[in-house]
Amino acid sequence: MKKQLGTGLGILALAIALTACGGSPGASSTSSSATSPSPTASSPTASSPAASSTPAGAAELKTASSSVGERVVAANGKSVYIFAKDVKDSGKSACTGGCATNWPAVTTTSTMPAVDGVSGTIGTIPTADGKMQITINGMPIYFYSKDEDSSDTYGQGVGGVWSLVSPSGSMLTPSSSTPSGSSMGY
Repeated sequence: MKKQLGTGLGILALAIALTACGGSPGASSTSSSATSPSPTASSPTASSPAASSTPAGAAELKTASSSVGERVVAANGKSVYIFAKDVKDSGKSACTGGCATNWPAVTTTSTMPAVDGVSGTIGTIPTADGKMQITINGMPIYFYSKDEDSSDTYGQGVGGVWSLVSPSGSMLTPSSSTPSGSSMGY
């Protein structure tokens, strides 16, 4: 019985390794990478979503439907947001102190975070505590501390400076039905 279990685990490990190595660097993709913005010198870790060969189940960013349209969510299903006060391709976040408490950075341990359904250019920037914050089209992305469930989008339109992110990396227009106000910690 132990020998069969050991053999089965060995085959499983081999299958996982082969899956992770699938595809060749020159393989073509069905994504529209020709129309995607190319990585810039100010974001050396930027990558095209098509460059990742990670299985879809391991995607750090994916898409989900909401009342304002398709939005980007993290692997845990929670909505991600863009802060209008950030400067594109600046390599840093404008959300610090109390802002960072209410709007924690979406971080990764990979220089090329895996995505599923996200067509914007993915990259990373360093955080103040030494982690890597994910960016979409050169803009850092964040969670909202009041979003508890994967269907929550409470950060949409807060203070007129927080927006959900579309799969292409643009800001989704705030809906009049979502909470807004300048006292929400930005």
